[in-house]
This record gives sequence, C-alpha cells and structure tokens, in this order.
Amino acid sequence: MLVFLLFLGKASLCQFNNAALENRIRPDSSLTGELHFDFYNLNFVRNYEYTNNFHDGYTIYGAQFQPQLVYYAHPNLALTGGVFYRKDFGNGGISLVKPLFSIKYQKNDLSLIFGSLEGGIQHHYVEPIYDFERQLTNPLEYGTQFLLEKKAIKLDAWIAWQNMIYKGSDYKEEIIGGLSMEATVTEDNGWKLSLPGQFLTQHRGGQIDELKQIPVQTLFNGATGIKLHKKFQGRVKEVYTDNYIVGYKDLSRQRDQNYLGGFGLWLTAGMDTRYGSLLATYWGGNNFITIKGMPLYESVSENLYDQGFTQNHRNVLSVRYAYQKELLPNFYLDVRFEPHFDLDHADHQLQFNHSFFLTYKKSFKLLKIK
Repeated sequence: MLVFLLFLGKASLCQFNNAALENRIRPDSSLTGELHFDFYNLNFVRNYEYTNNFHDGYTIYGAQFQPQLVYYAHPNLALTGGVFYRKDFGNGGISLVKPLFSIKYQKNDLSLIFGSLEGGIQHHYVEPIYDFERQLTNPLEYGTQFLLEKKAIKLDAWIAWQNMIYKGSDYKEEIIGGLSMEATVTEDNGWKLSLPGQFLTQHRGGQIDELKQIPVQTLFNGATGIKLHKKFQGRVKEVYTDNYIVGYKDLSRQRDQNYLGGFGLWLTAGMDTRYGSLLATYWGGNNFITIKGMPLYESVSENLYDQGFTQNHRNVLSVRYAYQKELLPNFYLDVRFEPHFDLDHADHQLQFNHSFFLTYKKSFKLLKIK
C-alpha cells in the first residue's frame, strides 16, 4: 500500500483546497483611514454515513454569519470588531453567538494578531491533528498569533485560551497552542519540494480552581514530512503527494490516558483538474490519540455507545472527490464525497461522508475617516 501511494504521489494536497472557506483580514496601505463592513457567510451540510467504533454517524446542517467592522487605522494596522453567529437548522434559535475582535499589525512578511485569531483550518494542520468539522461547529480561537509569510518559508505560531478560570472556579483552566510551518527546498519549472512541520499542545491545569484532586494534563500532537507538487497547463492543473509521520505524547506528570504515546503514517496522493480534485489518503495509526483531530483516526473511541473502546492499530484508506468553483464574484461552491475503507475489518466495509458548502465573503467600504 505504501509503495502504491508513493507512486501515485508522483501524480497528489494533503487535504482539499480550503481557501474559499478561509476569511483573512489584514492591514492594507491603500485603505488607510477607511472604515469597512466585512461580511462572511458559510452555509454547510455535512453528513456522516458511518457505522464504526470510532466515529459516530450524524448530520450537521446550518449556516455561519460573521459581520465585522474593519478600521484600517494605519498602513500597518487594522482593528476589527463584530459577532459570530451559528445557526443549526432544525434547532430553535441561534446555536452559538460569540464576539469577534482583533488588532492586527503587519509589516512586510510579518503579522501579529491579538484577539480573534486566523484559526481553524487556516492553521493548515493535517486531519489527524485538526478535524475539518471544527471549522463548521466552532472555529473561533482567542489569543495571540504570529505569522511569517515568505516565499521560502511560511510559519504560523499561536496560543489560545479555551477556558479561563477565576478564584474558586469549578472547572480547569485550558490552554491550546501550536505551530505550523512549511519550508520550500526547491521550486523550479512547475516542481515544488517542501518540508512541513507542525505541532499542537493542550494544557489543562490551574492553581486557583476547586478541582485540586484532578491532576494537571498536557497532551502533544505533532507531524513532519515531505511534500512534492507539480503544476501543469491544461485539464490537469496539479499533481502532488504529501506524506507525514504524525505523533502523540502524554506529557502529564500523572498520566491517565489509555496510551502514553503513539504515532501514525498519513500518506496522500492526488490531482487537481478542471473537473474537480481526486485524492487518495492512507492512515496507519498505532496507539494514537488526537487532541482536536478527526475521531476516525484515533485508537481510543469517543463514540456515544463505544466510549473507551480501544484498538491499537488502525488502517484506513480513503478515496475522495471534491468539486470547487467560484459561481459568482465572492460566491463559492464546494461539494465533497469522501468514502473510506477500514482495512482492519475482513469485510472492508465501505463507509462515507459527503458535504455541500456555499460561501459568500465580501468587504464593503462605508466611509473615509480623516
């Protein structure tokens, strides 16, 4: 299987292109002194036709709205403020409401963000480390982020507070953070060879809560690998292979997880064409636990009726297809069909999830502040 995927890789992205789902706001010297209204709307359907021990079968169906005011205070500084809304269809009322606010400083290739981060799928983690579904249910992160965006290297270092505690709180403090980077080794004649690296760490603790009997917990996920891409002119736009070794480690002093450490191979191969993107993915996991990744790849189940079920070794093969198109200016269609086989079961039962997204994002100038 490894040889097969590496061979295909001369012909594959680690995941589909999610650029249309991203929403980045940055300082712009041409807009200095202007106040803008930025509107982002994501409409989604994601259905899991799953019957396995590691990922429940269910459907999420709804919409997100992110209206924000953006003031371009300086050629290197932008201030944003707004509200995040999520509406789950079939549920009365608004499912989630959270404030959006940030201060963004940018100079040349460096950016510093404080407040609402450019988080979620915008960190570009692999799926065993970060579950794509989180972009639909709760993509918000509040904290500090440092971005370096050069041609030869891209880096995203960040830290976010998940739960803040106060004196006497009856829950633990929770902090999460990490780094995602990619260094280009060579780029010539349509070929690009690069080396990615990423990690995610979660810490639960605190000294002023009432839960002193619960020990401090620190978990780690990391990945490193190699990516090879080749661009073309014509019906086939790009072929590529992205291959990673992914790790897990319990760094707590008192360890209570089923496994103290584990790893997995995340191997991909695919192509982007005029007719859509085709991607093959193989996951071979060993005693792997994820912090924020897709449950399908874990060795410890979080399913409703299989909670705590363990399987040391996991082997999952996926063959995926996505059709992505800008239907109108600023209005994007994204349709995905993602079947997989669990190779550890003799019947190799075919299961799948499928998704449908419509995204609209646009910035409107309101006025010029002298």
